Order: sequence, then C-alpha cells, then structure tokens
Amino acid sequence: MQSIDLRSDTVTLPTPEMRDAMARAELGDDVYGEDPTVNRLQEMAA
Repeated sequence: MQSIDLRSDTVTLPTPEMRDAMARAELGDDVYGEDPTVNRLQEMAA
C-alpha cells in the first residue's frame, strides 16, 4: 500500500483521480445552502 503525506497542503499533491473528482464535483455556495455536497454531508450527520 502506498502512503500519502497529508501534513500540509504544500506537500500533498492531488492525484489524477483527485483532480478528476474535483473537476466533476457539483458546486454551490454552502452559506446559502446551495452546495449539494455539503447539504448531503449535513443530512447524513444530522
């Protein structure tokens, strides 16, 4: 298994798969309740 150094965002580079996930992510403003990812996470945690 390959380890990933997560100490800081300055030493952690995203993998191609991470970049792809970021590019495909649904976007919205979480302050106004418009971010679908944040909304799903909040519903799961509630």
